Amino acid sequence: MRLVVISMAIAAVVALVGTPMLIALLARRGYAQAIRTSVEGEPYPDHEGKRGTPSMGGVAILVGVVAAYAITHLVTWRPPTPSGLLILYLMVGLGLVGVADDYLKIFKQRSTGLRARTKLIGQAVVALSFAWLSVQFPNEWGETPASMAVSFLRDTPLVLPLGLFMLWIWLLITATTNGVNLTDGLDGLATGAAFMAFLAYVLISVWQYGQSCFFEQTSFCYTTASPLDLAIVAAAGAGATFGFLWWNTSPARIFMGDTGSLALGGGIAGLAIFTRTELLLPFIAGLFLIISVSVILQVGSYKLTGRRIFRMAPLHHHFEMLGWPETQIVVRFWIIQGLCIGGGLALFYAEWVRS
Repeated sequence: MRLVVISMAIAAVVALVGTPMLIALLARRGYAQAIRTSVEGEPYPDHEGKRGTPSMGGVAILVGVVAAYAITHLVTWRPPTPSGLLILYLMVGLGLVGVADDYLKIFKQRSTGLRARTKLIGQAVVALSFAWLSVQFPNEWGETPASMAVSFLRDTPLVLPLGLFMLWIWLLITATTNGVNLTDGLDGLATGAAFMAFLAYVLISVWQYGQSCFFEQTSFCYTTASPLDLAIVAAAGAGATFGFLWWNTSPARIFMGDTGSLALGGGIAGLAIFTRTELLLPFIAGLFLIISVSVILQVGSYKLTGRRIFRMAPLHHHFEMLGWPETQIVVRFWIIQGLCIGGGLALFYAEWVRS
């Protein structure tokens, strides 16, 4: 637990102190994201008050995570593990895709950023390379960071061939990153929800470490390759999002941009894959799933019937259009995320008790 606390504290301090420095740098150079406005036949919530707010704040989150992981291992003189390094690779790689998207929004003032196809290709390159690397680097017990078995609370008997496994991992990563990206539409909404998700994986990883098969072979032990290092990464993610939330909560002084949302989504998905809890992800990332489903339903309904289910999608904008205050929407959606995570952790613990 000492390593987890150190990692979380370092990440929180780096993000808390580094974010205002980033705000000053971006504001001084006028690097602000274009604000989407209503056009004829396509109303949009009034976000004019956000104009001029710097974006690309995800850089501070990434710096906090990487710094916390590196410093924790240096201070305790512990070597990093392939599991921890691969999560960082996934977060930084997707973060760079987000940097390209934010660049277009900021410098070209194109509110939609990268074209959808280009962004998906960038995400696919990072996700597929991560998937292949995740089944390399076996430890002394022969466990690789990921397993090619589909997992729920542990690995299931369903083992995929390498090609299908890589597609499965790509699907999980793409769905989660886009879910976080869609949720990042109100001040602090995605940041707070991601903070809770990382905290959940801290608890899961610490529990798996305490019940690891490396200590004692039992019928209920966990075969996670490096559970303690995963807890360190998850703690870094929680600390960095916590520190960033101080500046991102309403009224936001900075937006995380796609740099942050894609990186956070990748980190959450990567932790689900490496903790062997892939099918538990809809609970841990419950709010992101709900937001994504609202968009799918809206688009599907409009294409099939010509009618919209919501006044606007994603779902949080629907409630904005109904006149709900932004902070009320954010807090209530955080509560929904907390309930989803609570249900997921209850399932995780109940399975161990039954075992």
